[in-house]
Amino acid sequence: MKNPDLLVFNSKGIYCPRAKVYLDPWRPVSHAIITHGHSDHARFGHKNYLTHYSNIPILKHRLGDISVQGVEWNTPFEINGVTFSLHPAGHIIGSSQVRVEYKGEVWVFTGDYKDENDGVAVPYEPIKCHTMITECTFGIPAFKWKPQQQVFDEINAWWKENKEEGKTSVLFGYSLGKAQRILKYLDPSIGTIFTHGAIENMTEVLRPQISLPPTHLITRETKGKEIQGGMVIAPPSAHGSSWMRKLVPYETGTCSGWMAFRGARRRRATDKGFVISDHCDWQGLLNSIKASEAERVICTHGYTDIFSKYLSELGYDASVENTDYDGEKEEVSSGAEKDSV
Repeated sequence: MKNPDLLVFNSKGIYCPRAKVYLDPWRPVSHAIITHGHSDHARFGHKNYLTHYSNIPILKHRLGDISVQGVEWNTPFEINGVTFSLHPAGHIIGSSQVRVEYKGEVWVFTGDYKDENDGVAVPYEPIKCHTMITECTFGIPAFKWKPQQQVFDEINAWWKENKEEGKTSVLFGYSLGKAQRILKYLDPSIGTIFTHGAIENMTEVLRPQISLPPTHLITRETKGKEIQGGMVIAPPSAHGSSWMRKLVPYETGTCSGWMAFRGARRRRATDKGFVISDHCDWQGLLNSIKASEAERVICTHGYTDIFSKYLSELGYDASVENTDYDGEKEEVSSGAEKDSV
């Protein structure tokens, strides 16, 4: 008789029946292990949260007064006879993979991850396992990222050119992860860096963990003349809003993996697209799975059908499971900010 799966998918999330604990549940549960702070993975309403120490300030900032316990990287802890440990995912600050072991069987839930060392998040760590639950947000060959430094050289050159023309540069990036990655590699010698309130608030939470250049919050009192020629970091939800009026004249840019697609920049109505993502590209996914030595791969959120089919052709026992994770949205509604792009 086949042993039951160590992790199963149900209506609340990814569940470990033996330990009675969920991984990144999307409905309220008693015990939740959280991989990172993006809103599709870290939801409000759980009774007890467990995460990496560096993710605690993010969770408290976003979720308020919660019961949360922190653990260190690579430090096993046991729940009802099942051994868990958290390992760097390289996605954003505080992002983890969850390793789960019971009687020699090992599963790994990657959460969101990327294999490129961005100099901000703790770099991704491959983990040997029998079964790997992987995202595949960019799981088609069309996605191939440029080296990070090349992209940021392009961004700084764009900013400098705009300043010389008397224009303000406005970059759209999500408040958690993307914004801090952008800030880390901007050249402050070009000019002053300004921020939208959503960006500034999250950045202040993360400054104790990472060295970032000075930023200036744009308030109602800030004059347009003060901003002219500077760099403004704002969430995508600010695009097209009345908040942008005092930035005129400006050029806009979007930082996203979706900028690799023709037409994506036009659909977002931005002047410039910079291909930079906090997720693996096609080859990064394949390299990570190979490094895990997993025989079974479960694909969640993204190009699941295409990616799992390709893995099956390579000889993996590959399948698809549906989740409530967003991955990296190509289009962003005008409503609440999504944080996983």
